[in-house]
Amino acid sequence: MYLIVVGLGGIGRSLAGIASENGHSVVVIDRDEERCADILAQYDLLAIAGNATDKAVLEDAGIDRAHALVATTSDDALNLMACWLAKRYNVRTLVSIVNQKEHAELFKEVGVRISENPDEIVARSLYVWAENPETQLLASIEGGSIFEITVRDGAEGVNKTVRETSDVKDMLYIAIRRGGKLIIPSGNVTFQPNDVITVFTKKESEGRSVEYMDSLFH
Repeated sequence: MYLIVVGLGGIGRSLAGIASENGHSVVVIDRDEERCADILAQYDLLAIAGNATDKAVLEDAGIDRAHALVATTSDDALNLMACWLAKRYNVRTLVSIVNQKEHAELFKEVGVRISENPDEIVARSLYVWAENPETQLLASIEGGSIFEITVRDGAEGVNKTVRETSDVKDMLYIAIRRGGKLIIPSGNVTFQPNDVITVFTKKESEGRSVEYMDSLFH
């Protein structure tokens, strides 16, 4: 894969490093020359100091042969413009961080796959851990979140079925890990102590879902 990463903040740097270490051709674009020099010393990739909304910079980065462009800056306008230009060069995959929720529709209209503000994801994870220490936020995706919880011995939900513990709207059991085995949580499956349950919940039901799981399985 030929990947262009826009922005060398924490996320962009980590992404570029992971892609490079996995054998992909990576080009990073950042306005900060020191950041570019620093990552060049760490990874086998190309770094360009410049503005990713400048066609000349994108062409120097090889936009005409890129398979994907990922915009990771804290500036939604820059991210959107870089993706829009990449689309005009027929880059197949466009991905971007969206820092302000109200801008999400603009990115979707351009055909960009979006990830919400990473600071908010971290904040939500910390909140969940603080309020429910046994519940872990695995991922925050568009429209919802994926949580993981371990069933405590003696918990109210032990020996109850999936069907009996599905009282919260917009919450779905995805998987149960039990003794190294993966179980698909159909309606008649019962929960056992030490089961590790993976749950998806829509954002609007997130608080109720976490409280419900905590009451059942802790």
